[in-house]
Amino acid sequence: MTDISGAKAGPLDPRTKWGALSQAERDAAYDNNAAVKDSAALIAERNEASKTLRASRKSFLDVAYGDRERTKIDLYPAADSAAPCLVFLHGGYWQRNSRDVFAMLVEGVAAHGWSVAIPGYSLAPEASLTEIVSEISHALDWLAGHGESYGVSGPIVLSGWSAGAHLVAMALDHPRVAAGLAISGVYDLAPIRDTGLNNALKLTDQEVEKLSPLRLPVVHKRLDIVYGAAELPALVFDSIHLHEVRAAANAPGAIFAIEGANHFSILGELRRPDGALVEIARKLAGQ
Repeated sequence: MTDISGAKAGPLDPRTKWGALSQAERDAAYDNNAAVKDSAALIAERNEASKTLRASRKSFLDVAYGDRERTKIDLYPAADSAAPCLVFLHGGYWQRNSRDVFAMLVEGVAAHGWSVAIPGYSLAPEASLTEIVSEISHALDWLAGHGESYGVSGPIVLSGWSAGAHLVAMALDHPRVAAGLAISGVYDLAPIRDTGLNNALKLTDQEVEKLSPLRLPVVHKRLDIVYGAAELPALVFDSIHLHEVRAAANAPGAIFAIEGANHFSILGELRRPDGALVEIARKLAGQ
């Protein structure tokens, strides 16, 4: 793990010649599955491990925090209800995956006495990105009002991976959130609109401006930003750029590159009790 807080984003910007790229090249710039040769095996192992953990650990599953099919939350309370809680937001470019297939991440911080909460959210195209962002705030509101009843009342470290990292940056200002941990995220939506990902998202001009963390006022709450050193250049650039913008505004937070990690293997650092992301989360909670 390398702290690169002094890094600059400019030389890594993959969009310098964005307008000259073909559609296939633009799509490839954000295609994590194609970029990681063993992504299918990593995903299959993740899903199986999550199925096993979800069935074996003390939990409250499929608790509704909203009225839609996917607005449910899984809670894994610690023995001490006042312990820190990791709230994890899954990825999938806002149009794939679900909360249940990331249950394996509970193992890492739970070994240190933490609670974990994993909210689901509606997916595009059934929901707009505006609605998805709103659902995350709703989930945090629900935790603020009901978490104690499920044994979850401690400070929240809000974490997310890929599209979930974008959602972390969007919800960082929620009063229930003590700090954020954004992993392998996308923080500017303008290039996304030029790729096939937009077939489901159908991003509007207003959404690009209002839902891109890099285009919004800086939230002065601690946000640690992490990416894998073997990530696609577009994601590396967004991570460094977001940290650079926040640092210029004197917002608290560090940036870390996980050496040797790609977009999928990086989650192992949050899954293992001795993982680099577990260490970062614990420091965010003052442990």
